[in-house]
Amino acid sequence: MDCARLLGKRTRRATSIAAGDAPVGKSADFSRTCENGLLEYARKTVAHHIGITKQVAGSVPPVTACNLVGVRTDRIFARLEQEPARPLTPPPGMSGTRKTLFFTTLGLYATIVAAVLTTSRLVRLDWQVMLFRPYKQWPELHAFLDYFVVLGQRGPTAVLVAAWLGWRSWRQRTLRPLLALGTSLLLLNLTVGAAKLGMGREGPHYANRIGANEMFLSGDIFPSGHTANAVVTWGILAYLATTPRARRWLSVVAAVFALGVGATTVYIGTHWVSDVLLGWAAGLLILLALPWFEPLVTRVEAYLLSRWYRLREGAASLPGRLWPAGARTSPAARLGRVEARRSGRSEPSLSAPLPADRPGRAADPRSHHPAHARQHSVRPDRSPATPGGSRRPYGERTVSRTAPLGPRK
Repeated sequence: MDCARLLGKRTRRATSIAAGDAPVGKSADFSRTCENGLLEYARKTVAHHIGITKQVAGSVPPVTACNLVGVRTDRIFARLEQEPARPLTPPPGMSGTRKTLFFTTLGLYATIVAAVLTTSRLVRLDWQVMLFRPYKQWPELHAFLDYFVVLGQRGPTAVLVAAWLGWRSWRQRTLRPLLALGTSLLLLNLTVGAAKLGMGREGPHYANRIGANEMFLSGDIFPSGHTANAVVTWGILAYLATTPRARRWLSVVAAVFALGVGATTVYIGTHWVSDVLLGWAAGLLILLALPWFEPLVTRVEAYLLSRWYRLREGAASLPGRLWPAGARTSPAARLGRVEARRSGRSEPSLSAPLPADRPGRAADPRSHHPAHARQHSVRPDRSPATPGGSRRPYGERTVSRTAPLGPRK
């Protein structure tokens, strides 16, 4: 395939050629990029890729094409392998900024609950949005948002995030990602579940009286579980990020999913606006409080890893305890004996060497199989043989093996 078609215009912006360091300008002929056989692209243009070409004989390469051999992707595949050691980055601590954000969010949480309890303007906004019925104003979005709201359901999102963090745990040789996810989901179930059952607010589709706050009834929608779950499950990825760049990008992704899921529940009509606001605050409180639980996560990880190492050591020493060295009836010995019988060969020596403290037994002439014992030949059958070695005819036998004892009549 022609190199220009394969690589496109990016190769015109190459910064160096490995052998000669000859600069390549924007107006240079494309064939100059294949000179000396190795072209390294600029890192900002093609990251982690090195184009390898064939050597060109002569100072002036052909003008038509560039003989591309392959593209190296070593760095990409190296990121999929297990790291040689655990990361040395300490877990985040409860800094002053985080404490300020936590208590500010906690104050916002209490303010929203008080505004709903007192049937303030926030409850009036709830009813105005519900009577506006967004799902009837923009019905073309309904099909897509029915699937998008799944990103806030606890089951599917927990499975997806747990699979990703499980791979992270294997690669980094640590259980902290999975334990942090489990801790956050446990806090989510305890705090949000208790608030739902304690305040018992009815949803928009089950409202009894226009303008009422619908509190302390038989409902369980305040705060919004979908919204809080989206904040926690996607936000935990940003919390566990190991680089500032990854943390920024994952924070943006988590914010988009959390805001989108909350707005979708209002659009569909399953939650009030105040439910979504309280769900955002509840999820953010859990993420901000996670550093307080890091010592517990560390102790649990140390306990689980110690138990795992003990199990591995016990499993490794189990065959030695069951079949110690020198055992004559081990499974390997019996298997070798059966295979020798099936193949018709002589059986291998299955006896183990005697210990060094009993040397007399090896040279004992009364041993069961002395070294000077005569090897018996194997007869093909049990019929008697003549001195010449030939077998007698069957009819020449004088006495049958099954004949009765006593004189003949």
